[in-house]
Amino acid sequence: DDGARERRAPGDGAADAATDGASGIALPVLEGWTGESGEAGAQVTTRPYPCPGAAELTCVRSGAFSMPAQAMGLKERTARATAEADIEANIEEAYGGETYGSITSREEVAAKAVTVAGQRGHLVRWKVETASGVDGYVQSLAFPSPASPRLMVLVRFGLDDHPTAPRPTVLDQIPRAIQKAELGTGPGREV
Repeated sequence: DDGARERRAPGDGAADAATDGASGIALPVLEGWTGESGEAGAQVTTRPYPCPGAAELTCVRSGAFSMPAQAMGLKERTARATAEADIEANIEEAYGGETYGSITSREEVAAKAVTVAGQRGHLVRWKVETASGVDGYVQSLAFPSPASPRLMVLVRFGLDDHPTAPRPTVLDQIPRAIQKAELGTGPGREV
């Protein structure tokens, strides 16, 4: 793997999904979002803007980022345990530090079983408030890979609670639209 990632924009035909090759999934690229496919992860995000706590840094109003759970050091064997083990680190990475100022409060708002790409998964969602005044939602979603059920997939979500951000329903919409990736032969994939 040379670390190459393919950036896609909506309306490019096959660009309606960002493929995570290692996890065997495809994240939906929603209208107005961009997607980036990779061998060991994928992401879909809204347009960047200057971070409220550090304008020289770039944030997004919403994003979903997939990777094998093991890549994040998670070794839990169930979807629920994986999502629960990841949420604190996800909160800190999404809204902690200088990008949004300090986190002033956090509250769990959802924890539930979900079906993702035909697999039984689990999500944990928290609402966070920050010193910058831009609050948000953080979600950790875990499920077995549809391509290799012994591999646990992790999808991290961040969503600003802001008038220019997508509605919180996107936190349920994206998991419902995740599909098993169609990994075929092509450039760099010859067998």
